[in-house]
Amino acid sequence: MSSQPKNIILGISAGIAAYKMYDLVSELKKIGHNVTVILTKDSKHFVSELPFKVLSGNPVFSEMFCPESQTKPIHIDLADNADLILVSPATADIIAKMANGICDELITNIVLATKAPIYIAPAMNTNMWKHFTTQKNIETLVTKLGYKIIPPEEGDLACGYTGIGHIAPNEKIIKTILYGEHGAKPLLNKKILVTAGGTKEAIDPVRFVGNRSSGKMGIALADIAHDMGGDVVLVSTVPCDKNYQVIEVESAQEMQEVIESEFDKSDVLIMAAAVSDYRPITASKQKIKKKNEDITLELTRNPDIVEVLGRTKRDKQVIIGFSAESENMEKNAKEKLEKKKLDMIIANDITIPDIGFGSDENAVIILTKDKKREVLQRQPKIQIARYICNKLVELLEEMKEAKKA
Repeated sequence: MSSQPKNIILGISAGIAAYKMYDLVSELKKIGHNVTVILTKDSKHFVSELPFKVLSGNPVFSEMFCPESQTKPIHIDLADNADLILVSPATADIIAKMANGICDELITNIVLATKAPIYIAPAMNTNMWKHFTTQKNIETLVTKLGYKIIPPEEGDLACGYTGIGHIAPNEKIIKTILYGEHGAKPLLNKKILVTAGGTKEAIDPVRFVGNRSSGKMGIALADIAHDMGGDVVLVSTVPCDKNYQVIEVESAQEMQEVIESEFDKSDVLIMAAAVSDYRPITASKQKIKKKNEDITLELTRNPDIVEVLGRTKRDKQVIIGFSAESENMEKNAKEKLEKKKLDMIIANDITIPDIGFGSDENAVIILTKDKKREVLQRQPKIQIARYICNKLVELLEEMKEAKKA
């Protein structure tokens, strides 16, 4: 599967999916790769050293200190010689340790010491996976440390639950770690323009007309698109420090100017920002003083940025829109999808408490121009972002195949 043999460190943490690593090691060995297994202390409740020694043909490590055989620190020696590191299965515990630099296991010391690419294949109870702290730790690993996540899948879990948390199939794990630039980077060489946040339309230097959007969904989409290899430009009303280009704007008109200047160079526009439909006709240059009588604020319509671009986009460009609704959600989203000539629209019901605006979670319906419909139940926005980006990859592949036909 891979042209060059690699020295692979496989870190196994304490999850029931650990037994699947016997087959993973065997498959990697068969196709010519050198695998060294690192067991956490508690993973030995699920698997044992001897089978891994036989399958890999290498010693299996677990302890930080082996005085009888060490000539230099074992974690440094292993870290220096690794071409890539895979932590699989990765429990919530080991993910938290890696995200926070806690080094109480040999594998956590290795990942801190290495310069090799690091891949994480999580597996855990679905509630643990969806928990705020786990998702924040995943976000840290991806956006701050550059680790690659091989997402868990939906299925029946050993704990009796059904949901997201099932470890990715070995075939997918192998493809991802060995074809990093192709398998783990499916948006490579694609310019992805993403918008985030709610626009602010000035009334005076102090006050504005705005909305409740936090920008979390758009920023999550930009993070995942970048993680998947995309050349990302984020146009955001929310200040954020990222390792991709961020252009900060405030008003709808400012956002429109930036988007129109970037759109021709882009393969994809993901319009996640909540753009104000109206703005004051005039904005006072001085703060409006409180008086004893009512005042009238005259508003005028802002341009519908995505509708304008939908009419002018090239065949090879993709536009994804969002539809936040308080009633007739799916009907309104379908109308927007068709009217604005979008390729995909993501709809959510803003009347559901505790999700949507300002929350780290949401529940959405995804509609596509070819009449497909998918429902994503309540889950972290970072997971929804990854799902949307995977759907984008599928759409781009379909367009590529259609062009060949």
